[in-house]
Amino acid sequence: MELHFEAQGKGHPLLILHGLLGSSDNWRAIARRLAASLNVFTVDLRNHGRSPRSDAMNYAFMAADLLELMERQKIGGPHILGHSIGGKVAMQLAAECPERIEKLVVVDIAPRAYPPAHRRLLETLRLLDIGRYQSFTELDRALAIEIPETPTRQLVLKNIARGDNRRLRWKIDIEAIASNYENLIAAITPRNVFSKPALFIRGGRSDYMGAADVPLIRQTFPAARIETVAAAGHWVHADAPDEFLRVVSGFLAER
Repeated sequence: MELHFEAQGKGHPLLILHGLLGSSDNWRAIARRLAASLNVFTVDLRNHGRSPRSDAMNYAFMAADLLELMERQKIGGPHILGHSIGGKVAMQLAAECPERIEKLVVVDIAPRAYPPAHRRLLETLRLLDIGRYQSFTELDRALAIEIPETPTRQLVLKNIARGDNRRLRWKIDIEAIASNYENLIAAITPRNVFSKPALFIRGGRSDYMGAADVPLIRQTFPAARIETVAAAGHWVHADAPDEFLRVVSGFLAER
């Protein structure tokens, strides 16, 4: 599967992976700043953004997608940074092929299974007939009934565009994502230990990672360092970009 990506900058390669219902576009501002010293590849995971669609979606498949991208683009020994499900993809790849990854950065996710907190949201989106709405404003108003949280609706709306016929359409495969949701909330399946440097960043206002997750993290990532960005929620890079960049840049610059 030939994943879509955007590349910028020069230096050591860094792959950036977005979270559920995200895309490479969400990371443009962060990538631009990191590209001052790194060769940054922002990637769309399968069924997201401009990457291909597939009925099959789990962490083994998505890690294999990244290996294919690395081979096709001749990316050797990259750092890899992933947020949320992108963090699980990054962990899966690092634990499958530790010799292929230099450093690992995981943002606000642990390697464990999670409860199905987004099942209702995905089912709402799967059943949504977006073609009947004439504007984003009208669609946003309709979504507010089921999705009252403005940041979540904004994330959803970024996955919608106008087609050639000017009608609204999905930019993601919402059917495939919803039908594979159990795979996306599952734990990763590590085959090896990744003993190289690893940084896990949690949001101080997020409940995705806690002290109870640290022993599990260190089973597969024994050199893991845990950092908390106190002012941030789950979207650490969006809530506190300067602090996030300070922590990430410092870690990646270490010898």
